[in-house]
Formats: sequence, C-alpha cells, structure tokens
Amino acid sequence: FSVLCSAILSSYLLGERLNLLGKLGCMLSLVGSTVMVIHAPEDEEVTTLDEMSSKLKEPGFLAYAAILLAVCFLLIFYLGPRYGQSNILVYLTICSVIGAFSVSSVKGLGIAIKGFFAGRPVLQHPLTWILVITLVASITTQINYLNKSLDIFNTSLVFPIYYVLFTTIVITTSIILFKEWVTMTVVDIIGTVCGFLTIILGVFLLHAFKDMDVSLGSLRQVLQSGEQAPVTRDDKNILIEVDNSSIAPEDKPKVFMIYT
Repeated sequence: FSVLCSAILSSYLLGERLNLLGKLGCMLSLVGSTVMVIHAPEDEEVTTLDEMSSKLKEPGFLAYAAILLAVCFLLIFYLGPRYGQSNILVYLTICSVIGAFSVSSVKGLGIAIKGFFAGRPVLQHPLTWILVITLVASITTQINYLNKSLDIFNTSLVFPIYYVLFTTIVITTSIILFKEWVTMTVVDIIGTVCGFLTIILGVFLLHAFKDMDVSLGSLRQVLQSGEQAPVTRDDKNILIEVDNSSIAPEDKPKVFMIYT
C-alpha cells in the first residue's frame, strides 16, 4: 500500500505528476504484492537467540553480509557524493542494502522479546544488544538517505523503486539466512516470481512514462480524431477527375490533375 498511497498522495498534496500509466503501474505493483503474499513461504521455526546466533554465523550468510557491507560503503563514500544528486538508484540502493540488516535485526529482536516475556535471560545474551545497535544504525541510515532521495526526486518514483529494491534484498536475505524457499512447491515459486515481475512491470510503467501527458481524456481525443480523419490516397500516379457541376454534362470539360 505504500507504493499506491505515496504516489496518489504526492500527486494531490505535492502537485507531482501522475498520469494514467503511472496509476496503472501503481495498481500492478499492488497486484504483484498480493500474489507474492499469497505464495509467500513460511518462516523457518527459530525460537531462541542461540538458534538465531547459529544462523547468523553460517559461512553463507557471513559472506553475503560482507558483500552487502562492501557495496554499502562503496555507495556511501564513493558513488553517493558523485552521482547521488542525479541518479535516483544510488540513495535508494543504500536504503535497500541496509534494509537487509534491519529486517534480520527485527527478526532476532522479535525472538528476544518473546523470550523475555517467557522468563528467559535474553538481556544477558550479547546477541540482543548487537541486534539493537544494528537496528538503530540501519534504520538511521535508511531514514537519512531516503529523505535525501525524497528531497531531490519525485515521491511517486522514489517509493515504488525503493519497494522493488528493498523487496529484492529481503527475499535474498531470507533465502540465505532462513532458507525459507527450501520447502516451497513449484506453484508457490512460480507465483512468487510472477508476482515480483508484475511489481517490476508496474514500477517500469510508473518511471518510464512519467513525463508523458497520458489521460483518459487524451485517449478519447486520439480515438475520436482517428475516426474522423479523412481518407487520403497516396498513389502519386492516380488521375483525379474534377467534375464541375455548373456546366451541362454534354458541354462539361474534363480536367485532370496529376500529383507528383
């Protein structure tokens, strides 16, 4: 709903442009999200901080986290100062990459909160405080660069593109960290992929044709003008006979015009 609401509200409240194709793109994003939710995999059962810690220590996730951090530092310290003001993907990619750490931290803190109310000594576990620090740092960074992007670019473009990038990172993180797709059926995998591709198509319509003046009124005018357009003959060798009705038929001269 954030894609749809942000695009519509920015159009009415901020005066930003949202044409017919943009509205269609918002609806496709919403439909794709619904399909993804229907076919989403179930979370792998992780009930304790020790289980969460063992998953975070797996070599696959450690390598994945190291790659994300390297990409994030590259974007923040090199690409951001040079291209952040002109390329919408720079700041939004930073927000999306950092989002992988925020989602993982929220997952772990949810387990810690459940354990706290169950009477477990979660406050003495070092992972709890690591997750808190990671969550605060990641959310702060996300808000910072998301606000920078909103100050420069169109709101109706920022949120859909951010949604696609963020969803891609979250799905990848879930695959690597929680292995949620291991138990999925072929139908659910196809449904999830199709839903995600539908979202990408919607964002493409919203972004690629944002400067076009496309509306229902303009479409009606185009259709009506197409129906009323006179039929022209393009053959340059056709002789067109011009009939002068003021002259009697028997005395009427014949005039031929040759178009070249």
